[in-house]
Amino acid sequence: MAPELVRSVLERIGDKWSVIVICRLGPGPRRFNELRRLVDGITQRMLTATLRGLERDGLVTRSVFPTVPLRVEYALTDSGRTLLDVVQALVGWAGANAETVHVARKEFDRRAHEQPQPVGAG
Repeated sequence: MAPELVRSVLERIGDKWSVIVICRLGPGPRRFNELRRLVDGITQRMLTATLRGLERDGLVTRSVFPTVPLRVEYALTDSGRTLLDVVQALVGWAGANAETVHVARKEFDRRAHEQPQPVGAG
């Protein structure tokens, strides 16, 4: 498989909004506004772009129901559901290790602040 294709897939599934949207679609189909409420901090524009990207990559389906008003639902595809397990494991790891990462960052920042930087470094 071409490295560029692998890289583009990893960029999609590694995007923070994609990870959260995939997790929120895990329990089942959701309407756009329901997803927007469940994904704290995402704008309408970013949610639209994220859903389109996930749909383009075959991870999410968009279903339109001919009601008044139109009802649109998003759901994980079979491929998206297999990715859900991986994403949930990653989110679980992040939750279990968040404090360790926080402490490591503070220590790194403290050391970086104390060490003189060479001229031209940046």
